[in-house]
Amino acid sequence: MFFKVLAADKQTKARRGELHLAGQIIPTPVFMPVGTQGTVKTLTPLQIEETGAEIILCNAYHLCLRPGAEIIKQLGGLHRFMGWKGAIITDSGGFQVFSLSRLTKISNNGVEFQSPIDGSKLFLTPEKVIKIQNDIGANIIMAFDECVPYPCEKDRASIAVERTLNWAARCLDSHDNEDQALFGIVQGSVFEELRIECAKHLEKMNFQGYAIGGLSVGEGSLLMNEVLDYTVEYLPPEKPRYLMGVGFPEDILHAVERGVDMFDCVVPTRNGRNGCAFTHLGKVKILNSRYKDDTGPLDEMCDCYTCKNFSRAYLRHLFVAKETLGLTLLSLHNIFYFQQLMQQIRDAIERGEFRSFKEQFFSVYINN
Repeated sequence: MFFKVLAADKQTKARRGELHLAGQIIPTPVFMPVGTQGTVKTLTPLQIEETGAEIILCNAYHLCLRPGAEIIKQLGGLHRFMGWKGAIITDSGGFQVFSLSRLTKISNNGVEFQSPIDGSKLFLTPEKVIKIQNDIGANIIMAFDECVPYPCEKDRASIAVERTLNWAARCLDSHDNEDQALFGIVQGSVFEELRIECAKHLEKMNFQGYAIGGLSVGEGSLLMNEVLDYTVEYLPPEKPRYLMGVGFPEDILHAVERGVDMFDCVVPTRNGRNGCAFTHLGKVKILNSRYKDDTGPLDEMCDCYTCKNFSRAYLRHLFVAKETLGLTLLSLHNIFYFQQLMQQIRDAIERGEFRSFKEQFFSVYINN
């Protein structure tokens, strides 16, 4: 993996770059659709590719449970297994330490999970997590970390940072696949001292990229932006910066302004499956009765397959009739919208006009 910054906005910390990965050149800032279990829900790999997406995220923890990393390796790796020609990044399972906390027991050595599928026990250590990701064959893999909830006492967050740093070192020691880039993850909840401490130690370990984890867990946008303000400046400027699990358009813009390069989130597809579309004017909740005879597209400024071919009235009908096609068409539109937003962001940075672009965006985008 190789990363370079091509342009930097003079009024903000926004930057336009390129991530050279597995023969691909991925422009940044980039948004990565989420295919947790080896599939972006309701969409084919070809449909995802046609949105302009070049890299997606899958989850090593869930793929380890089903079908198993060994089977994926035996069948030629995750790219071949799921029929995806682009790049793949895998999360390590650290977020599941938070999201499945009722099913976990944490120690300094690792985490014991109780499978939400069949109740079986799975003990993950940093070494095991790296082995799983090596077998799956993603292009970028993540160090094992401990993600704490919000709110969280400082002493509890401090223990998680110490554990995260220890696990990061063990991940580095056990990773020997030069074809996979390994990223470290900064934790520390909303405590500036802990975030800076974690970032400084991780930088010394010389990871190929750095993620900011433990946000979008209930702290709200204002606190998240404060954390980014004092965390990003301690990450090496020559390495990519990845904000994990954050994906509302407004949050992406605020984070890009602070120097973040990479994003992933289930927001486009989860909202799409629930009848919510993102447009340049804000969200459209398609089940609203006012759309029952609306002949217009979801977004008049969008050139995606959904907007070029189907009316809001038809899309509403699909959801009322509980037809799966509705989930597909809104998810497809949403991913396309996010890819177009990222392209507009990159263009604005190159022109040196990111701040004015952001102001213009918010002047018409109504987050309802």
